[in-house]
Amino acid sequence: MTDGQFVSTIVSCKWLHNNRHLDHLILLDTSVKTEMSISEDYIPNSRYFDIKGKFNDISAEFPNTIPSEQQFEDEARQLGINKDSIIVVYDDKGIYWSPRVWWLFKTFGFKNIAVLDGGLPEWQKLGYETSSSINVPNWKSGNFLAEYDTSKMCYFEDISKLSKNDDVKIIDARSKERFKCLVPEPRKGLRRGTIPNSENLPFTNLLSGNCLKPKQELKTIFETFIIGDKSLTFSCGSGITACILALAADISDYKQITVYDGSWTEYGTLTP
Repeated sequence: MTDGQFVSTIVSCKWLHNNRHLDHLILLDTSVKTEMSISEDYIPNSRYFDIKGKFNDISAEFPNTIPSEQQFEDEARQLGINKDSIIVVYDDKGIYWSPRVWWLFKTFGFKNIAVLDGGLPEWQKLGYETSSSINVPNWKSGNFLAEYDTSKMCYFEDISKLSKNDDVKIIDARSKERFKCLVPEPRKGLRRGTIPNSENLPFTNLLSGNCLKPKQELKTIFETFIIGDKSLTFSCGSGITACILALAADISDYKQITVYDGSWTEYGTLTP
C-alpha cells in the first residue's frame, strides 16, 4: 500500500493476516449463502455483502443484474463503508463471487478495493483463525458516494454493436463445452450459443488451486488472443465469472475493460 491506497487489485492471505488491524480496513464476505452451504466459517471481523439480495436488482428479468447507483450507495453505507475505507473482498469458493463485487465497486467509482487471493479456502489452508459468525452490524452508517462509471459495464443494447467492432475483443468466460454448445446451459430453458465474434477463455484457466495464476502467466494467456490496442469486453453465463477475467486483465495491465452485465443468459434469451 501507498498512502493508504492499494497498489494492486489483489492481496494475499499473508498480507491480510499481517494488516487485519489496519485503520479503515473493511473485510467483506461476498459468498452466496444457502441452506445447503457446507461452510459457515468466516474470516474474523467480516461483514456480509449480500450480492444476490441487497446489491442486486432483484426486480430485473435476469440474475445478477447491476443495482441502481442509489441502491448501491445506500446499501454500501449500511455496511459502514466510507469514502476513505480500505476494502478487501473474499468468498468461500476461492476466486468466484469476490471479483464481481470488486468490479461493482469499481463501476460505482470506488478504487481502494482488492480481492483476497484464494479467499476463505486459502486462508484456512494457511491455518489462520476463522470465526463461526459474521460481524453483527454495530457500526455507524458510512458516507460512501456512488458515481457510476459508464465505461465499466455494457448491456444488451451495446453488445451487438461491440460484436461488429474490429476494435473490440469479446471474450467469454464459460467452459469450453458450453462455449462450443456441446452441453446444455445450466439455466433451465436457456438455449445454447455464443455471442457473434466472441472468443473463449474459461475462467478456470486463470486459476491455480484456490488462487489466480501469477501475473506473468496471466499476461501470457491474454497475449494468445492478440489483443494489441483493442478494448476488452468480458461475458459469461450471468455476469459473475466474466469479472474473474476482468480482474486478471486488470492485473495484466489492460486498461480498456468492460463487463457485459447480462451475459449469455440475457443475450441467449433476447435473440433467436
